[in-house]
Amino acid sequence: METWGENEVMRHVPPIDWISNKLEVDIRRRIDLLWAPVSTMPTADPRWPAVEHAFRAFCRALDRLADIAKHIRNSHAPNDLALHIPWALNHAASCLRTVDAHTFGHRFPVQTHERSKAEPLYAALLVVLQDLDKITPLIREIDPGIDERLLNQTPSLDAPAIAADAPPTA
Repeated sequence: METWGENEVMRHVPPIDWISNKLEVDIRRRIDLLWAPVSTMPTADPRWPAVEHAFRAFCRALDRLADIAKHIRNSHAPNDLALHIPWALNHAASCLRTVDAHTFGHRFPVQTHERSKAEPLYAALLVVLQDLDKITPLIREIDPGIDERLLNQTPSLDAPAIAADAPPTA
């Protein structure tokens, strides 16, 4: 009989730590930069409906990610978009923290006839990233300098990952 923790790791699914870090650091930083020009935009602006629709689709994608990670909802999300976005990010991040890192990504035992939830969770993250990419052109119309601020957030390769005085690892 196979056991879940003893089965091989699916190589096409990244570890839960990477997924969690991607959401907590990269996506959160990017959404903060994209929301800044929108926060001062009046709702009477003709571009507002498209921007609101894109952000709400992003929040729905985050909700699906949270539902796949842990299928319970703490409370109802606020309807105000400025409050809904951080709520959805925090909810998805807290649900990802509940996923067992030891068994995540392992194939389910064949005798259970079930699929691992790692693949749908990674697919939900890819949908979140796709919805985030759909927001960027809309914000570019409002703030033409957004690309420069987004590129300033990319990691710098100037600082080495390993300190010079660190002992070599085997």
